[in-house]
Amino acid sequence: MNREELKAVLPHREPMLLVDEAWVDGKESVGVYTVRGDEFFLQGHFPDNPVVPGVILCEMMAQSGCVLMADQVAGKTPYFSGLDKVRFKRKVIPGDTIEFRCQLTAAKGPFFFLSGTASVAGEVCAIAEMSFALA
Repeated sequence: MNREELKAVLPHREPMLLVDEAWVDGKESVGVYTVRGDEFFLQGHFPDNPVVPGVILCEMMAQSGCVLMADQVAGKTPYFSGLDKVRFKRKVIPGDTIEFRCQLTAAKGPFFFLSGTASVAGEVCAIAEMSFALA
């Protein structure tokens, strides 16, 4: 899915649509985002040393993971209901292309649970367990 196709699944719009493309590969979703350097979240984080904030990496991972729930998410809003075991392993800077891989670990009613990994050039930069409530 390209950005326009993602808009049919996700309620996010610019500047908060933070995935360039995403797809399902077997039982996991794969999302990709290339950091251009002009993003709103880099302004002031940090001057002369721009680094993607960890919370933005989590949001990118979550948006990538929602592709796994595309049939259930369409027409609804996936609200974050939890982030657990989040770890940041490497900084992400302009020019980096981030690959997100997420797996659905459980679903119960309107709640969905995923685990995800973010990598740059094969090197893990973040991991997290996430949960969502669809409303």
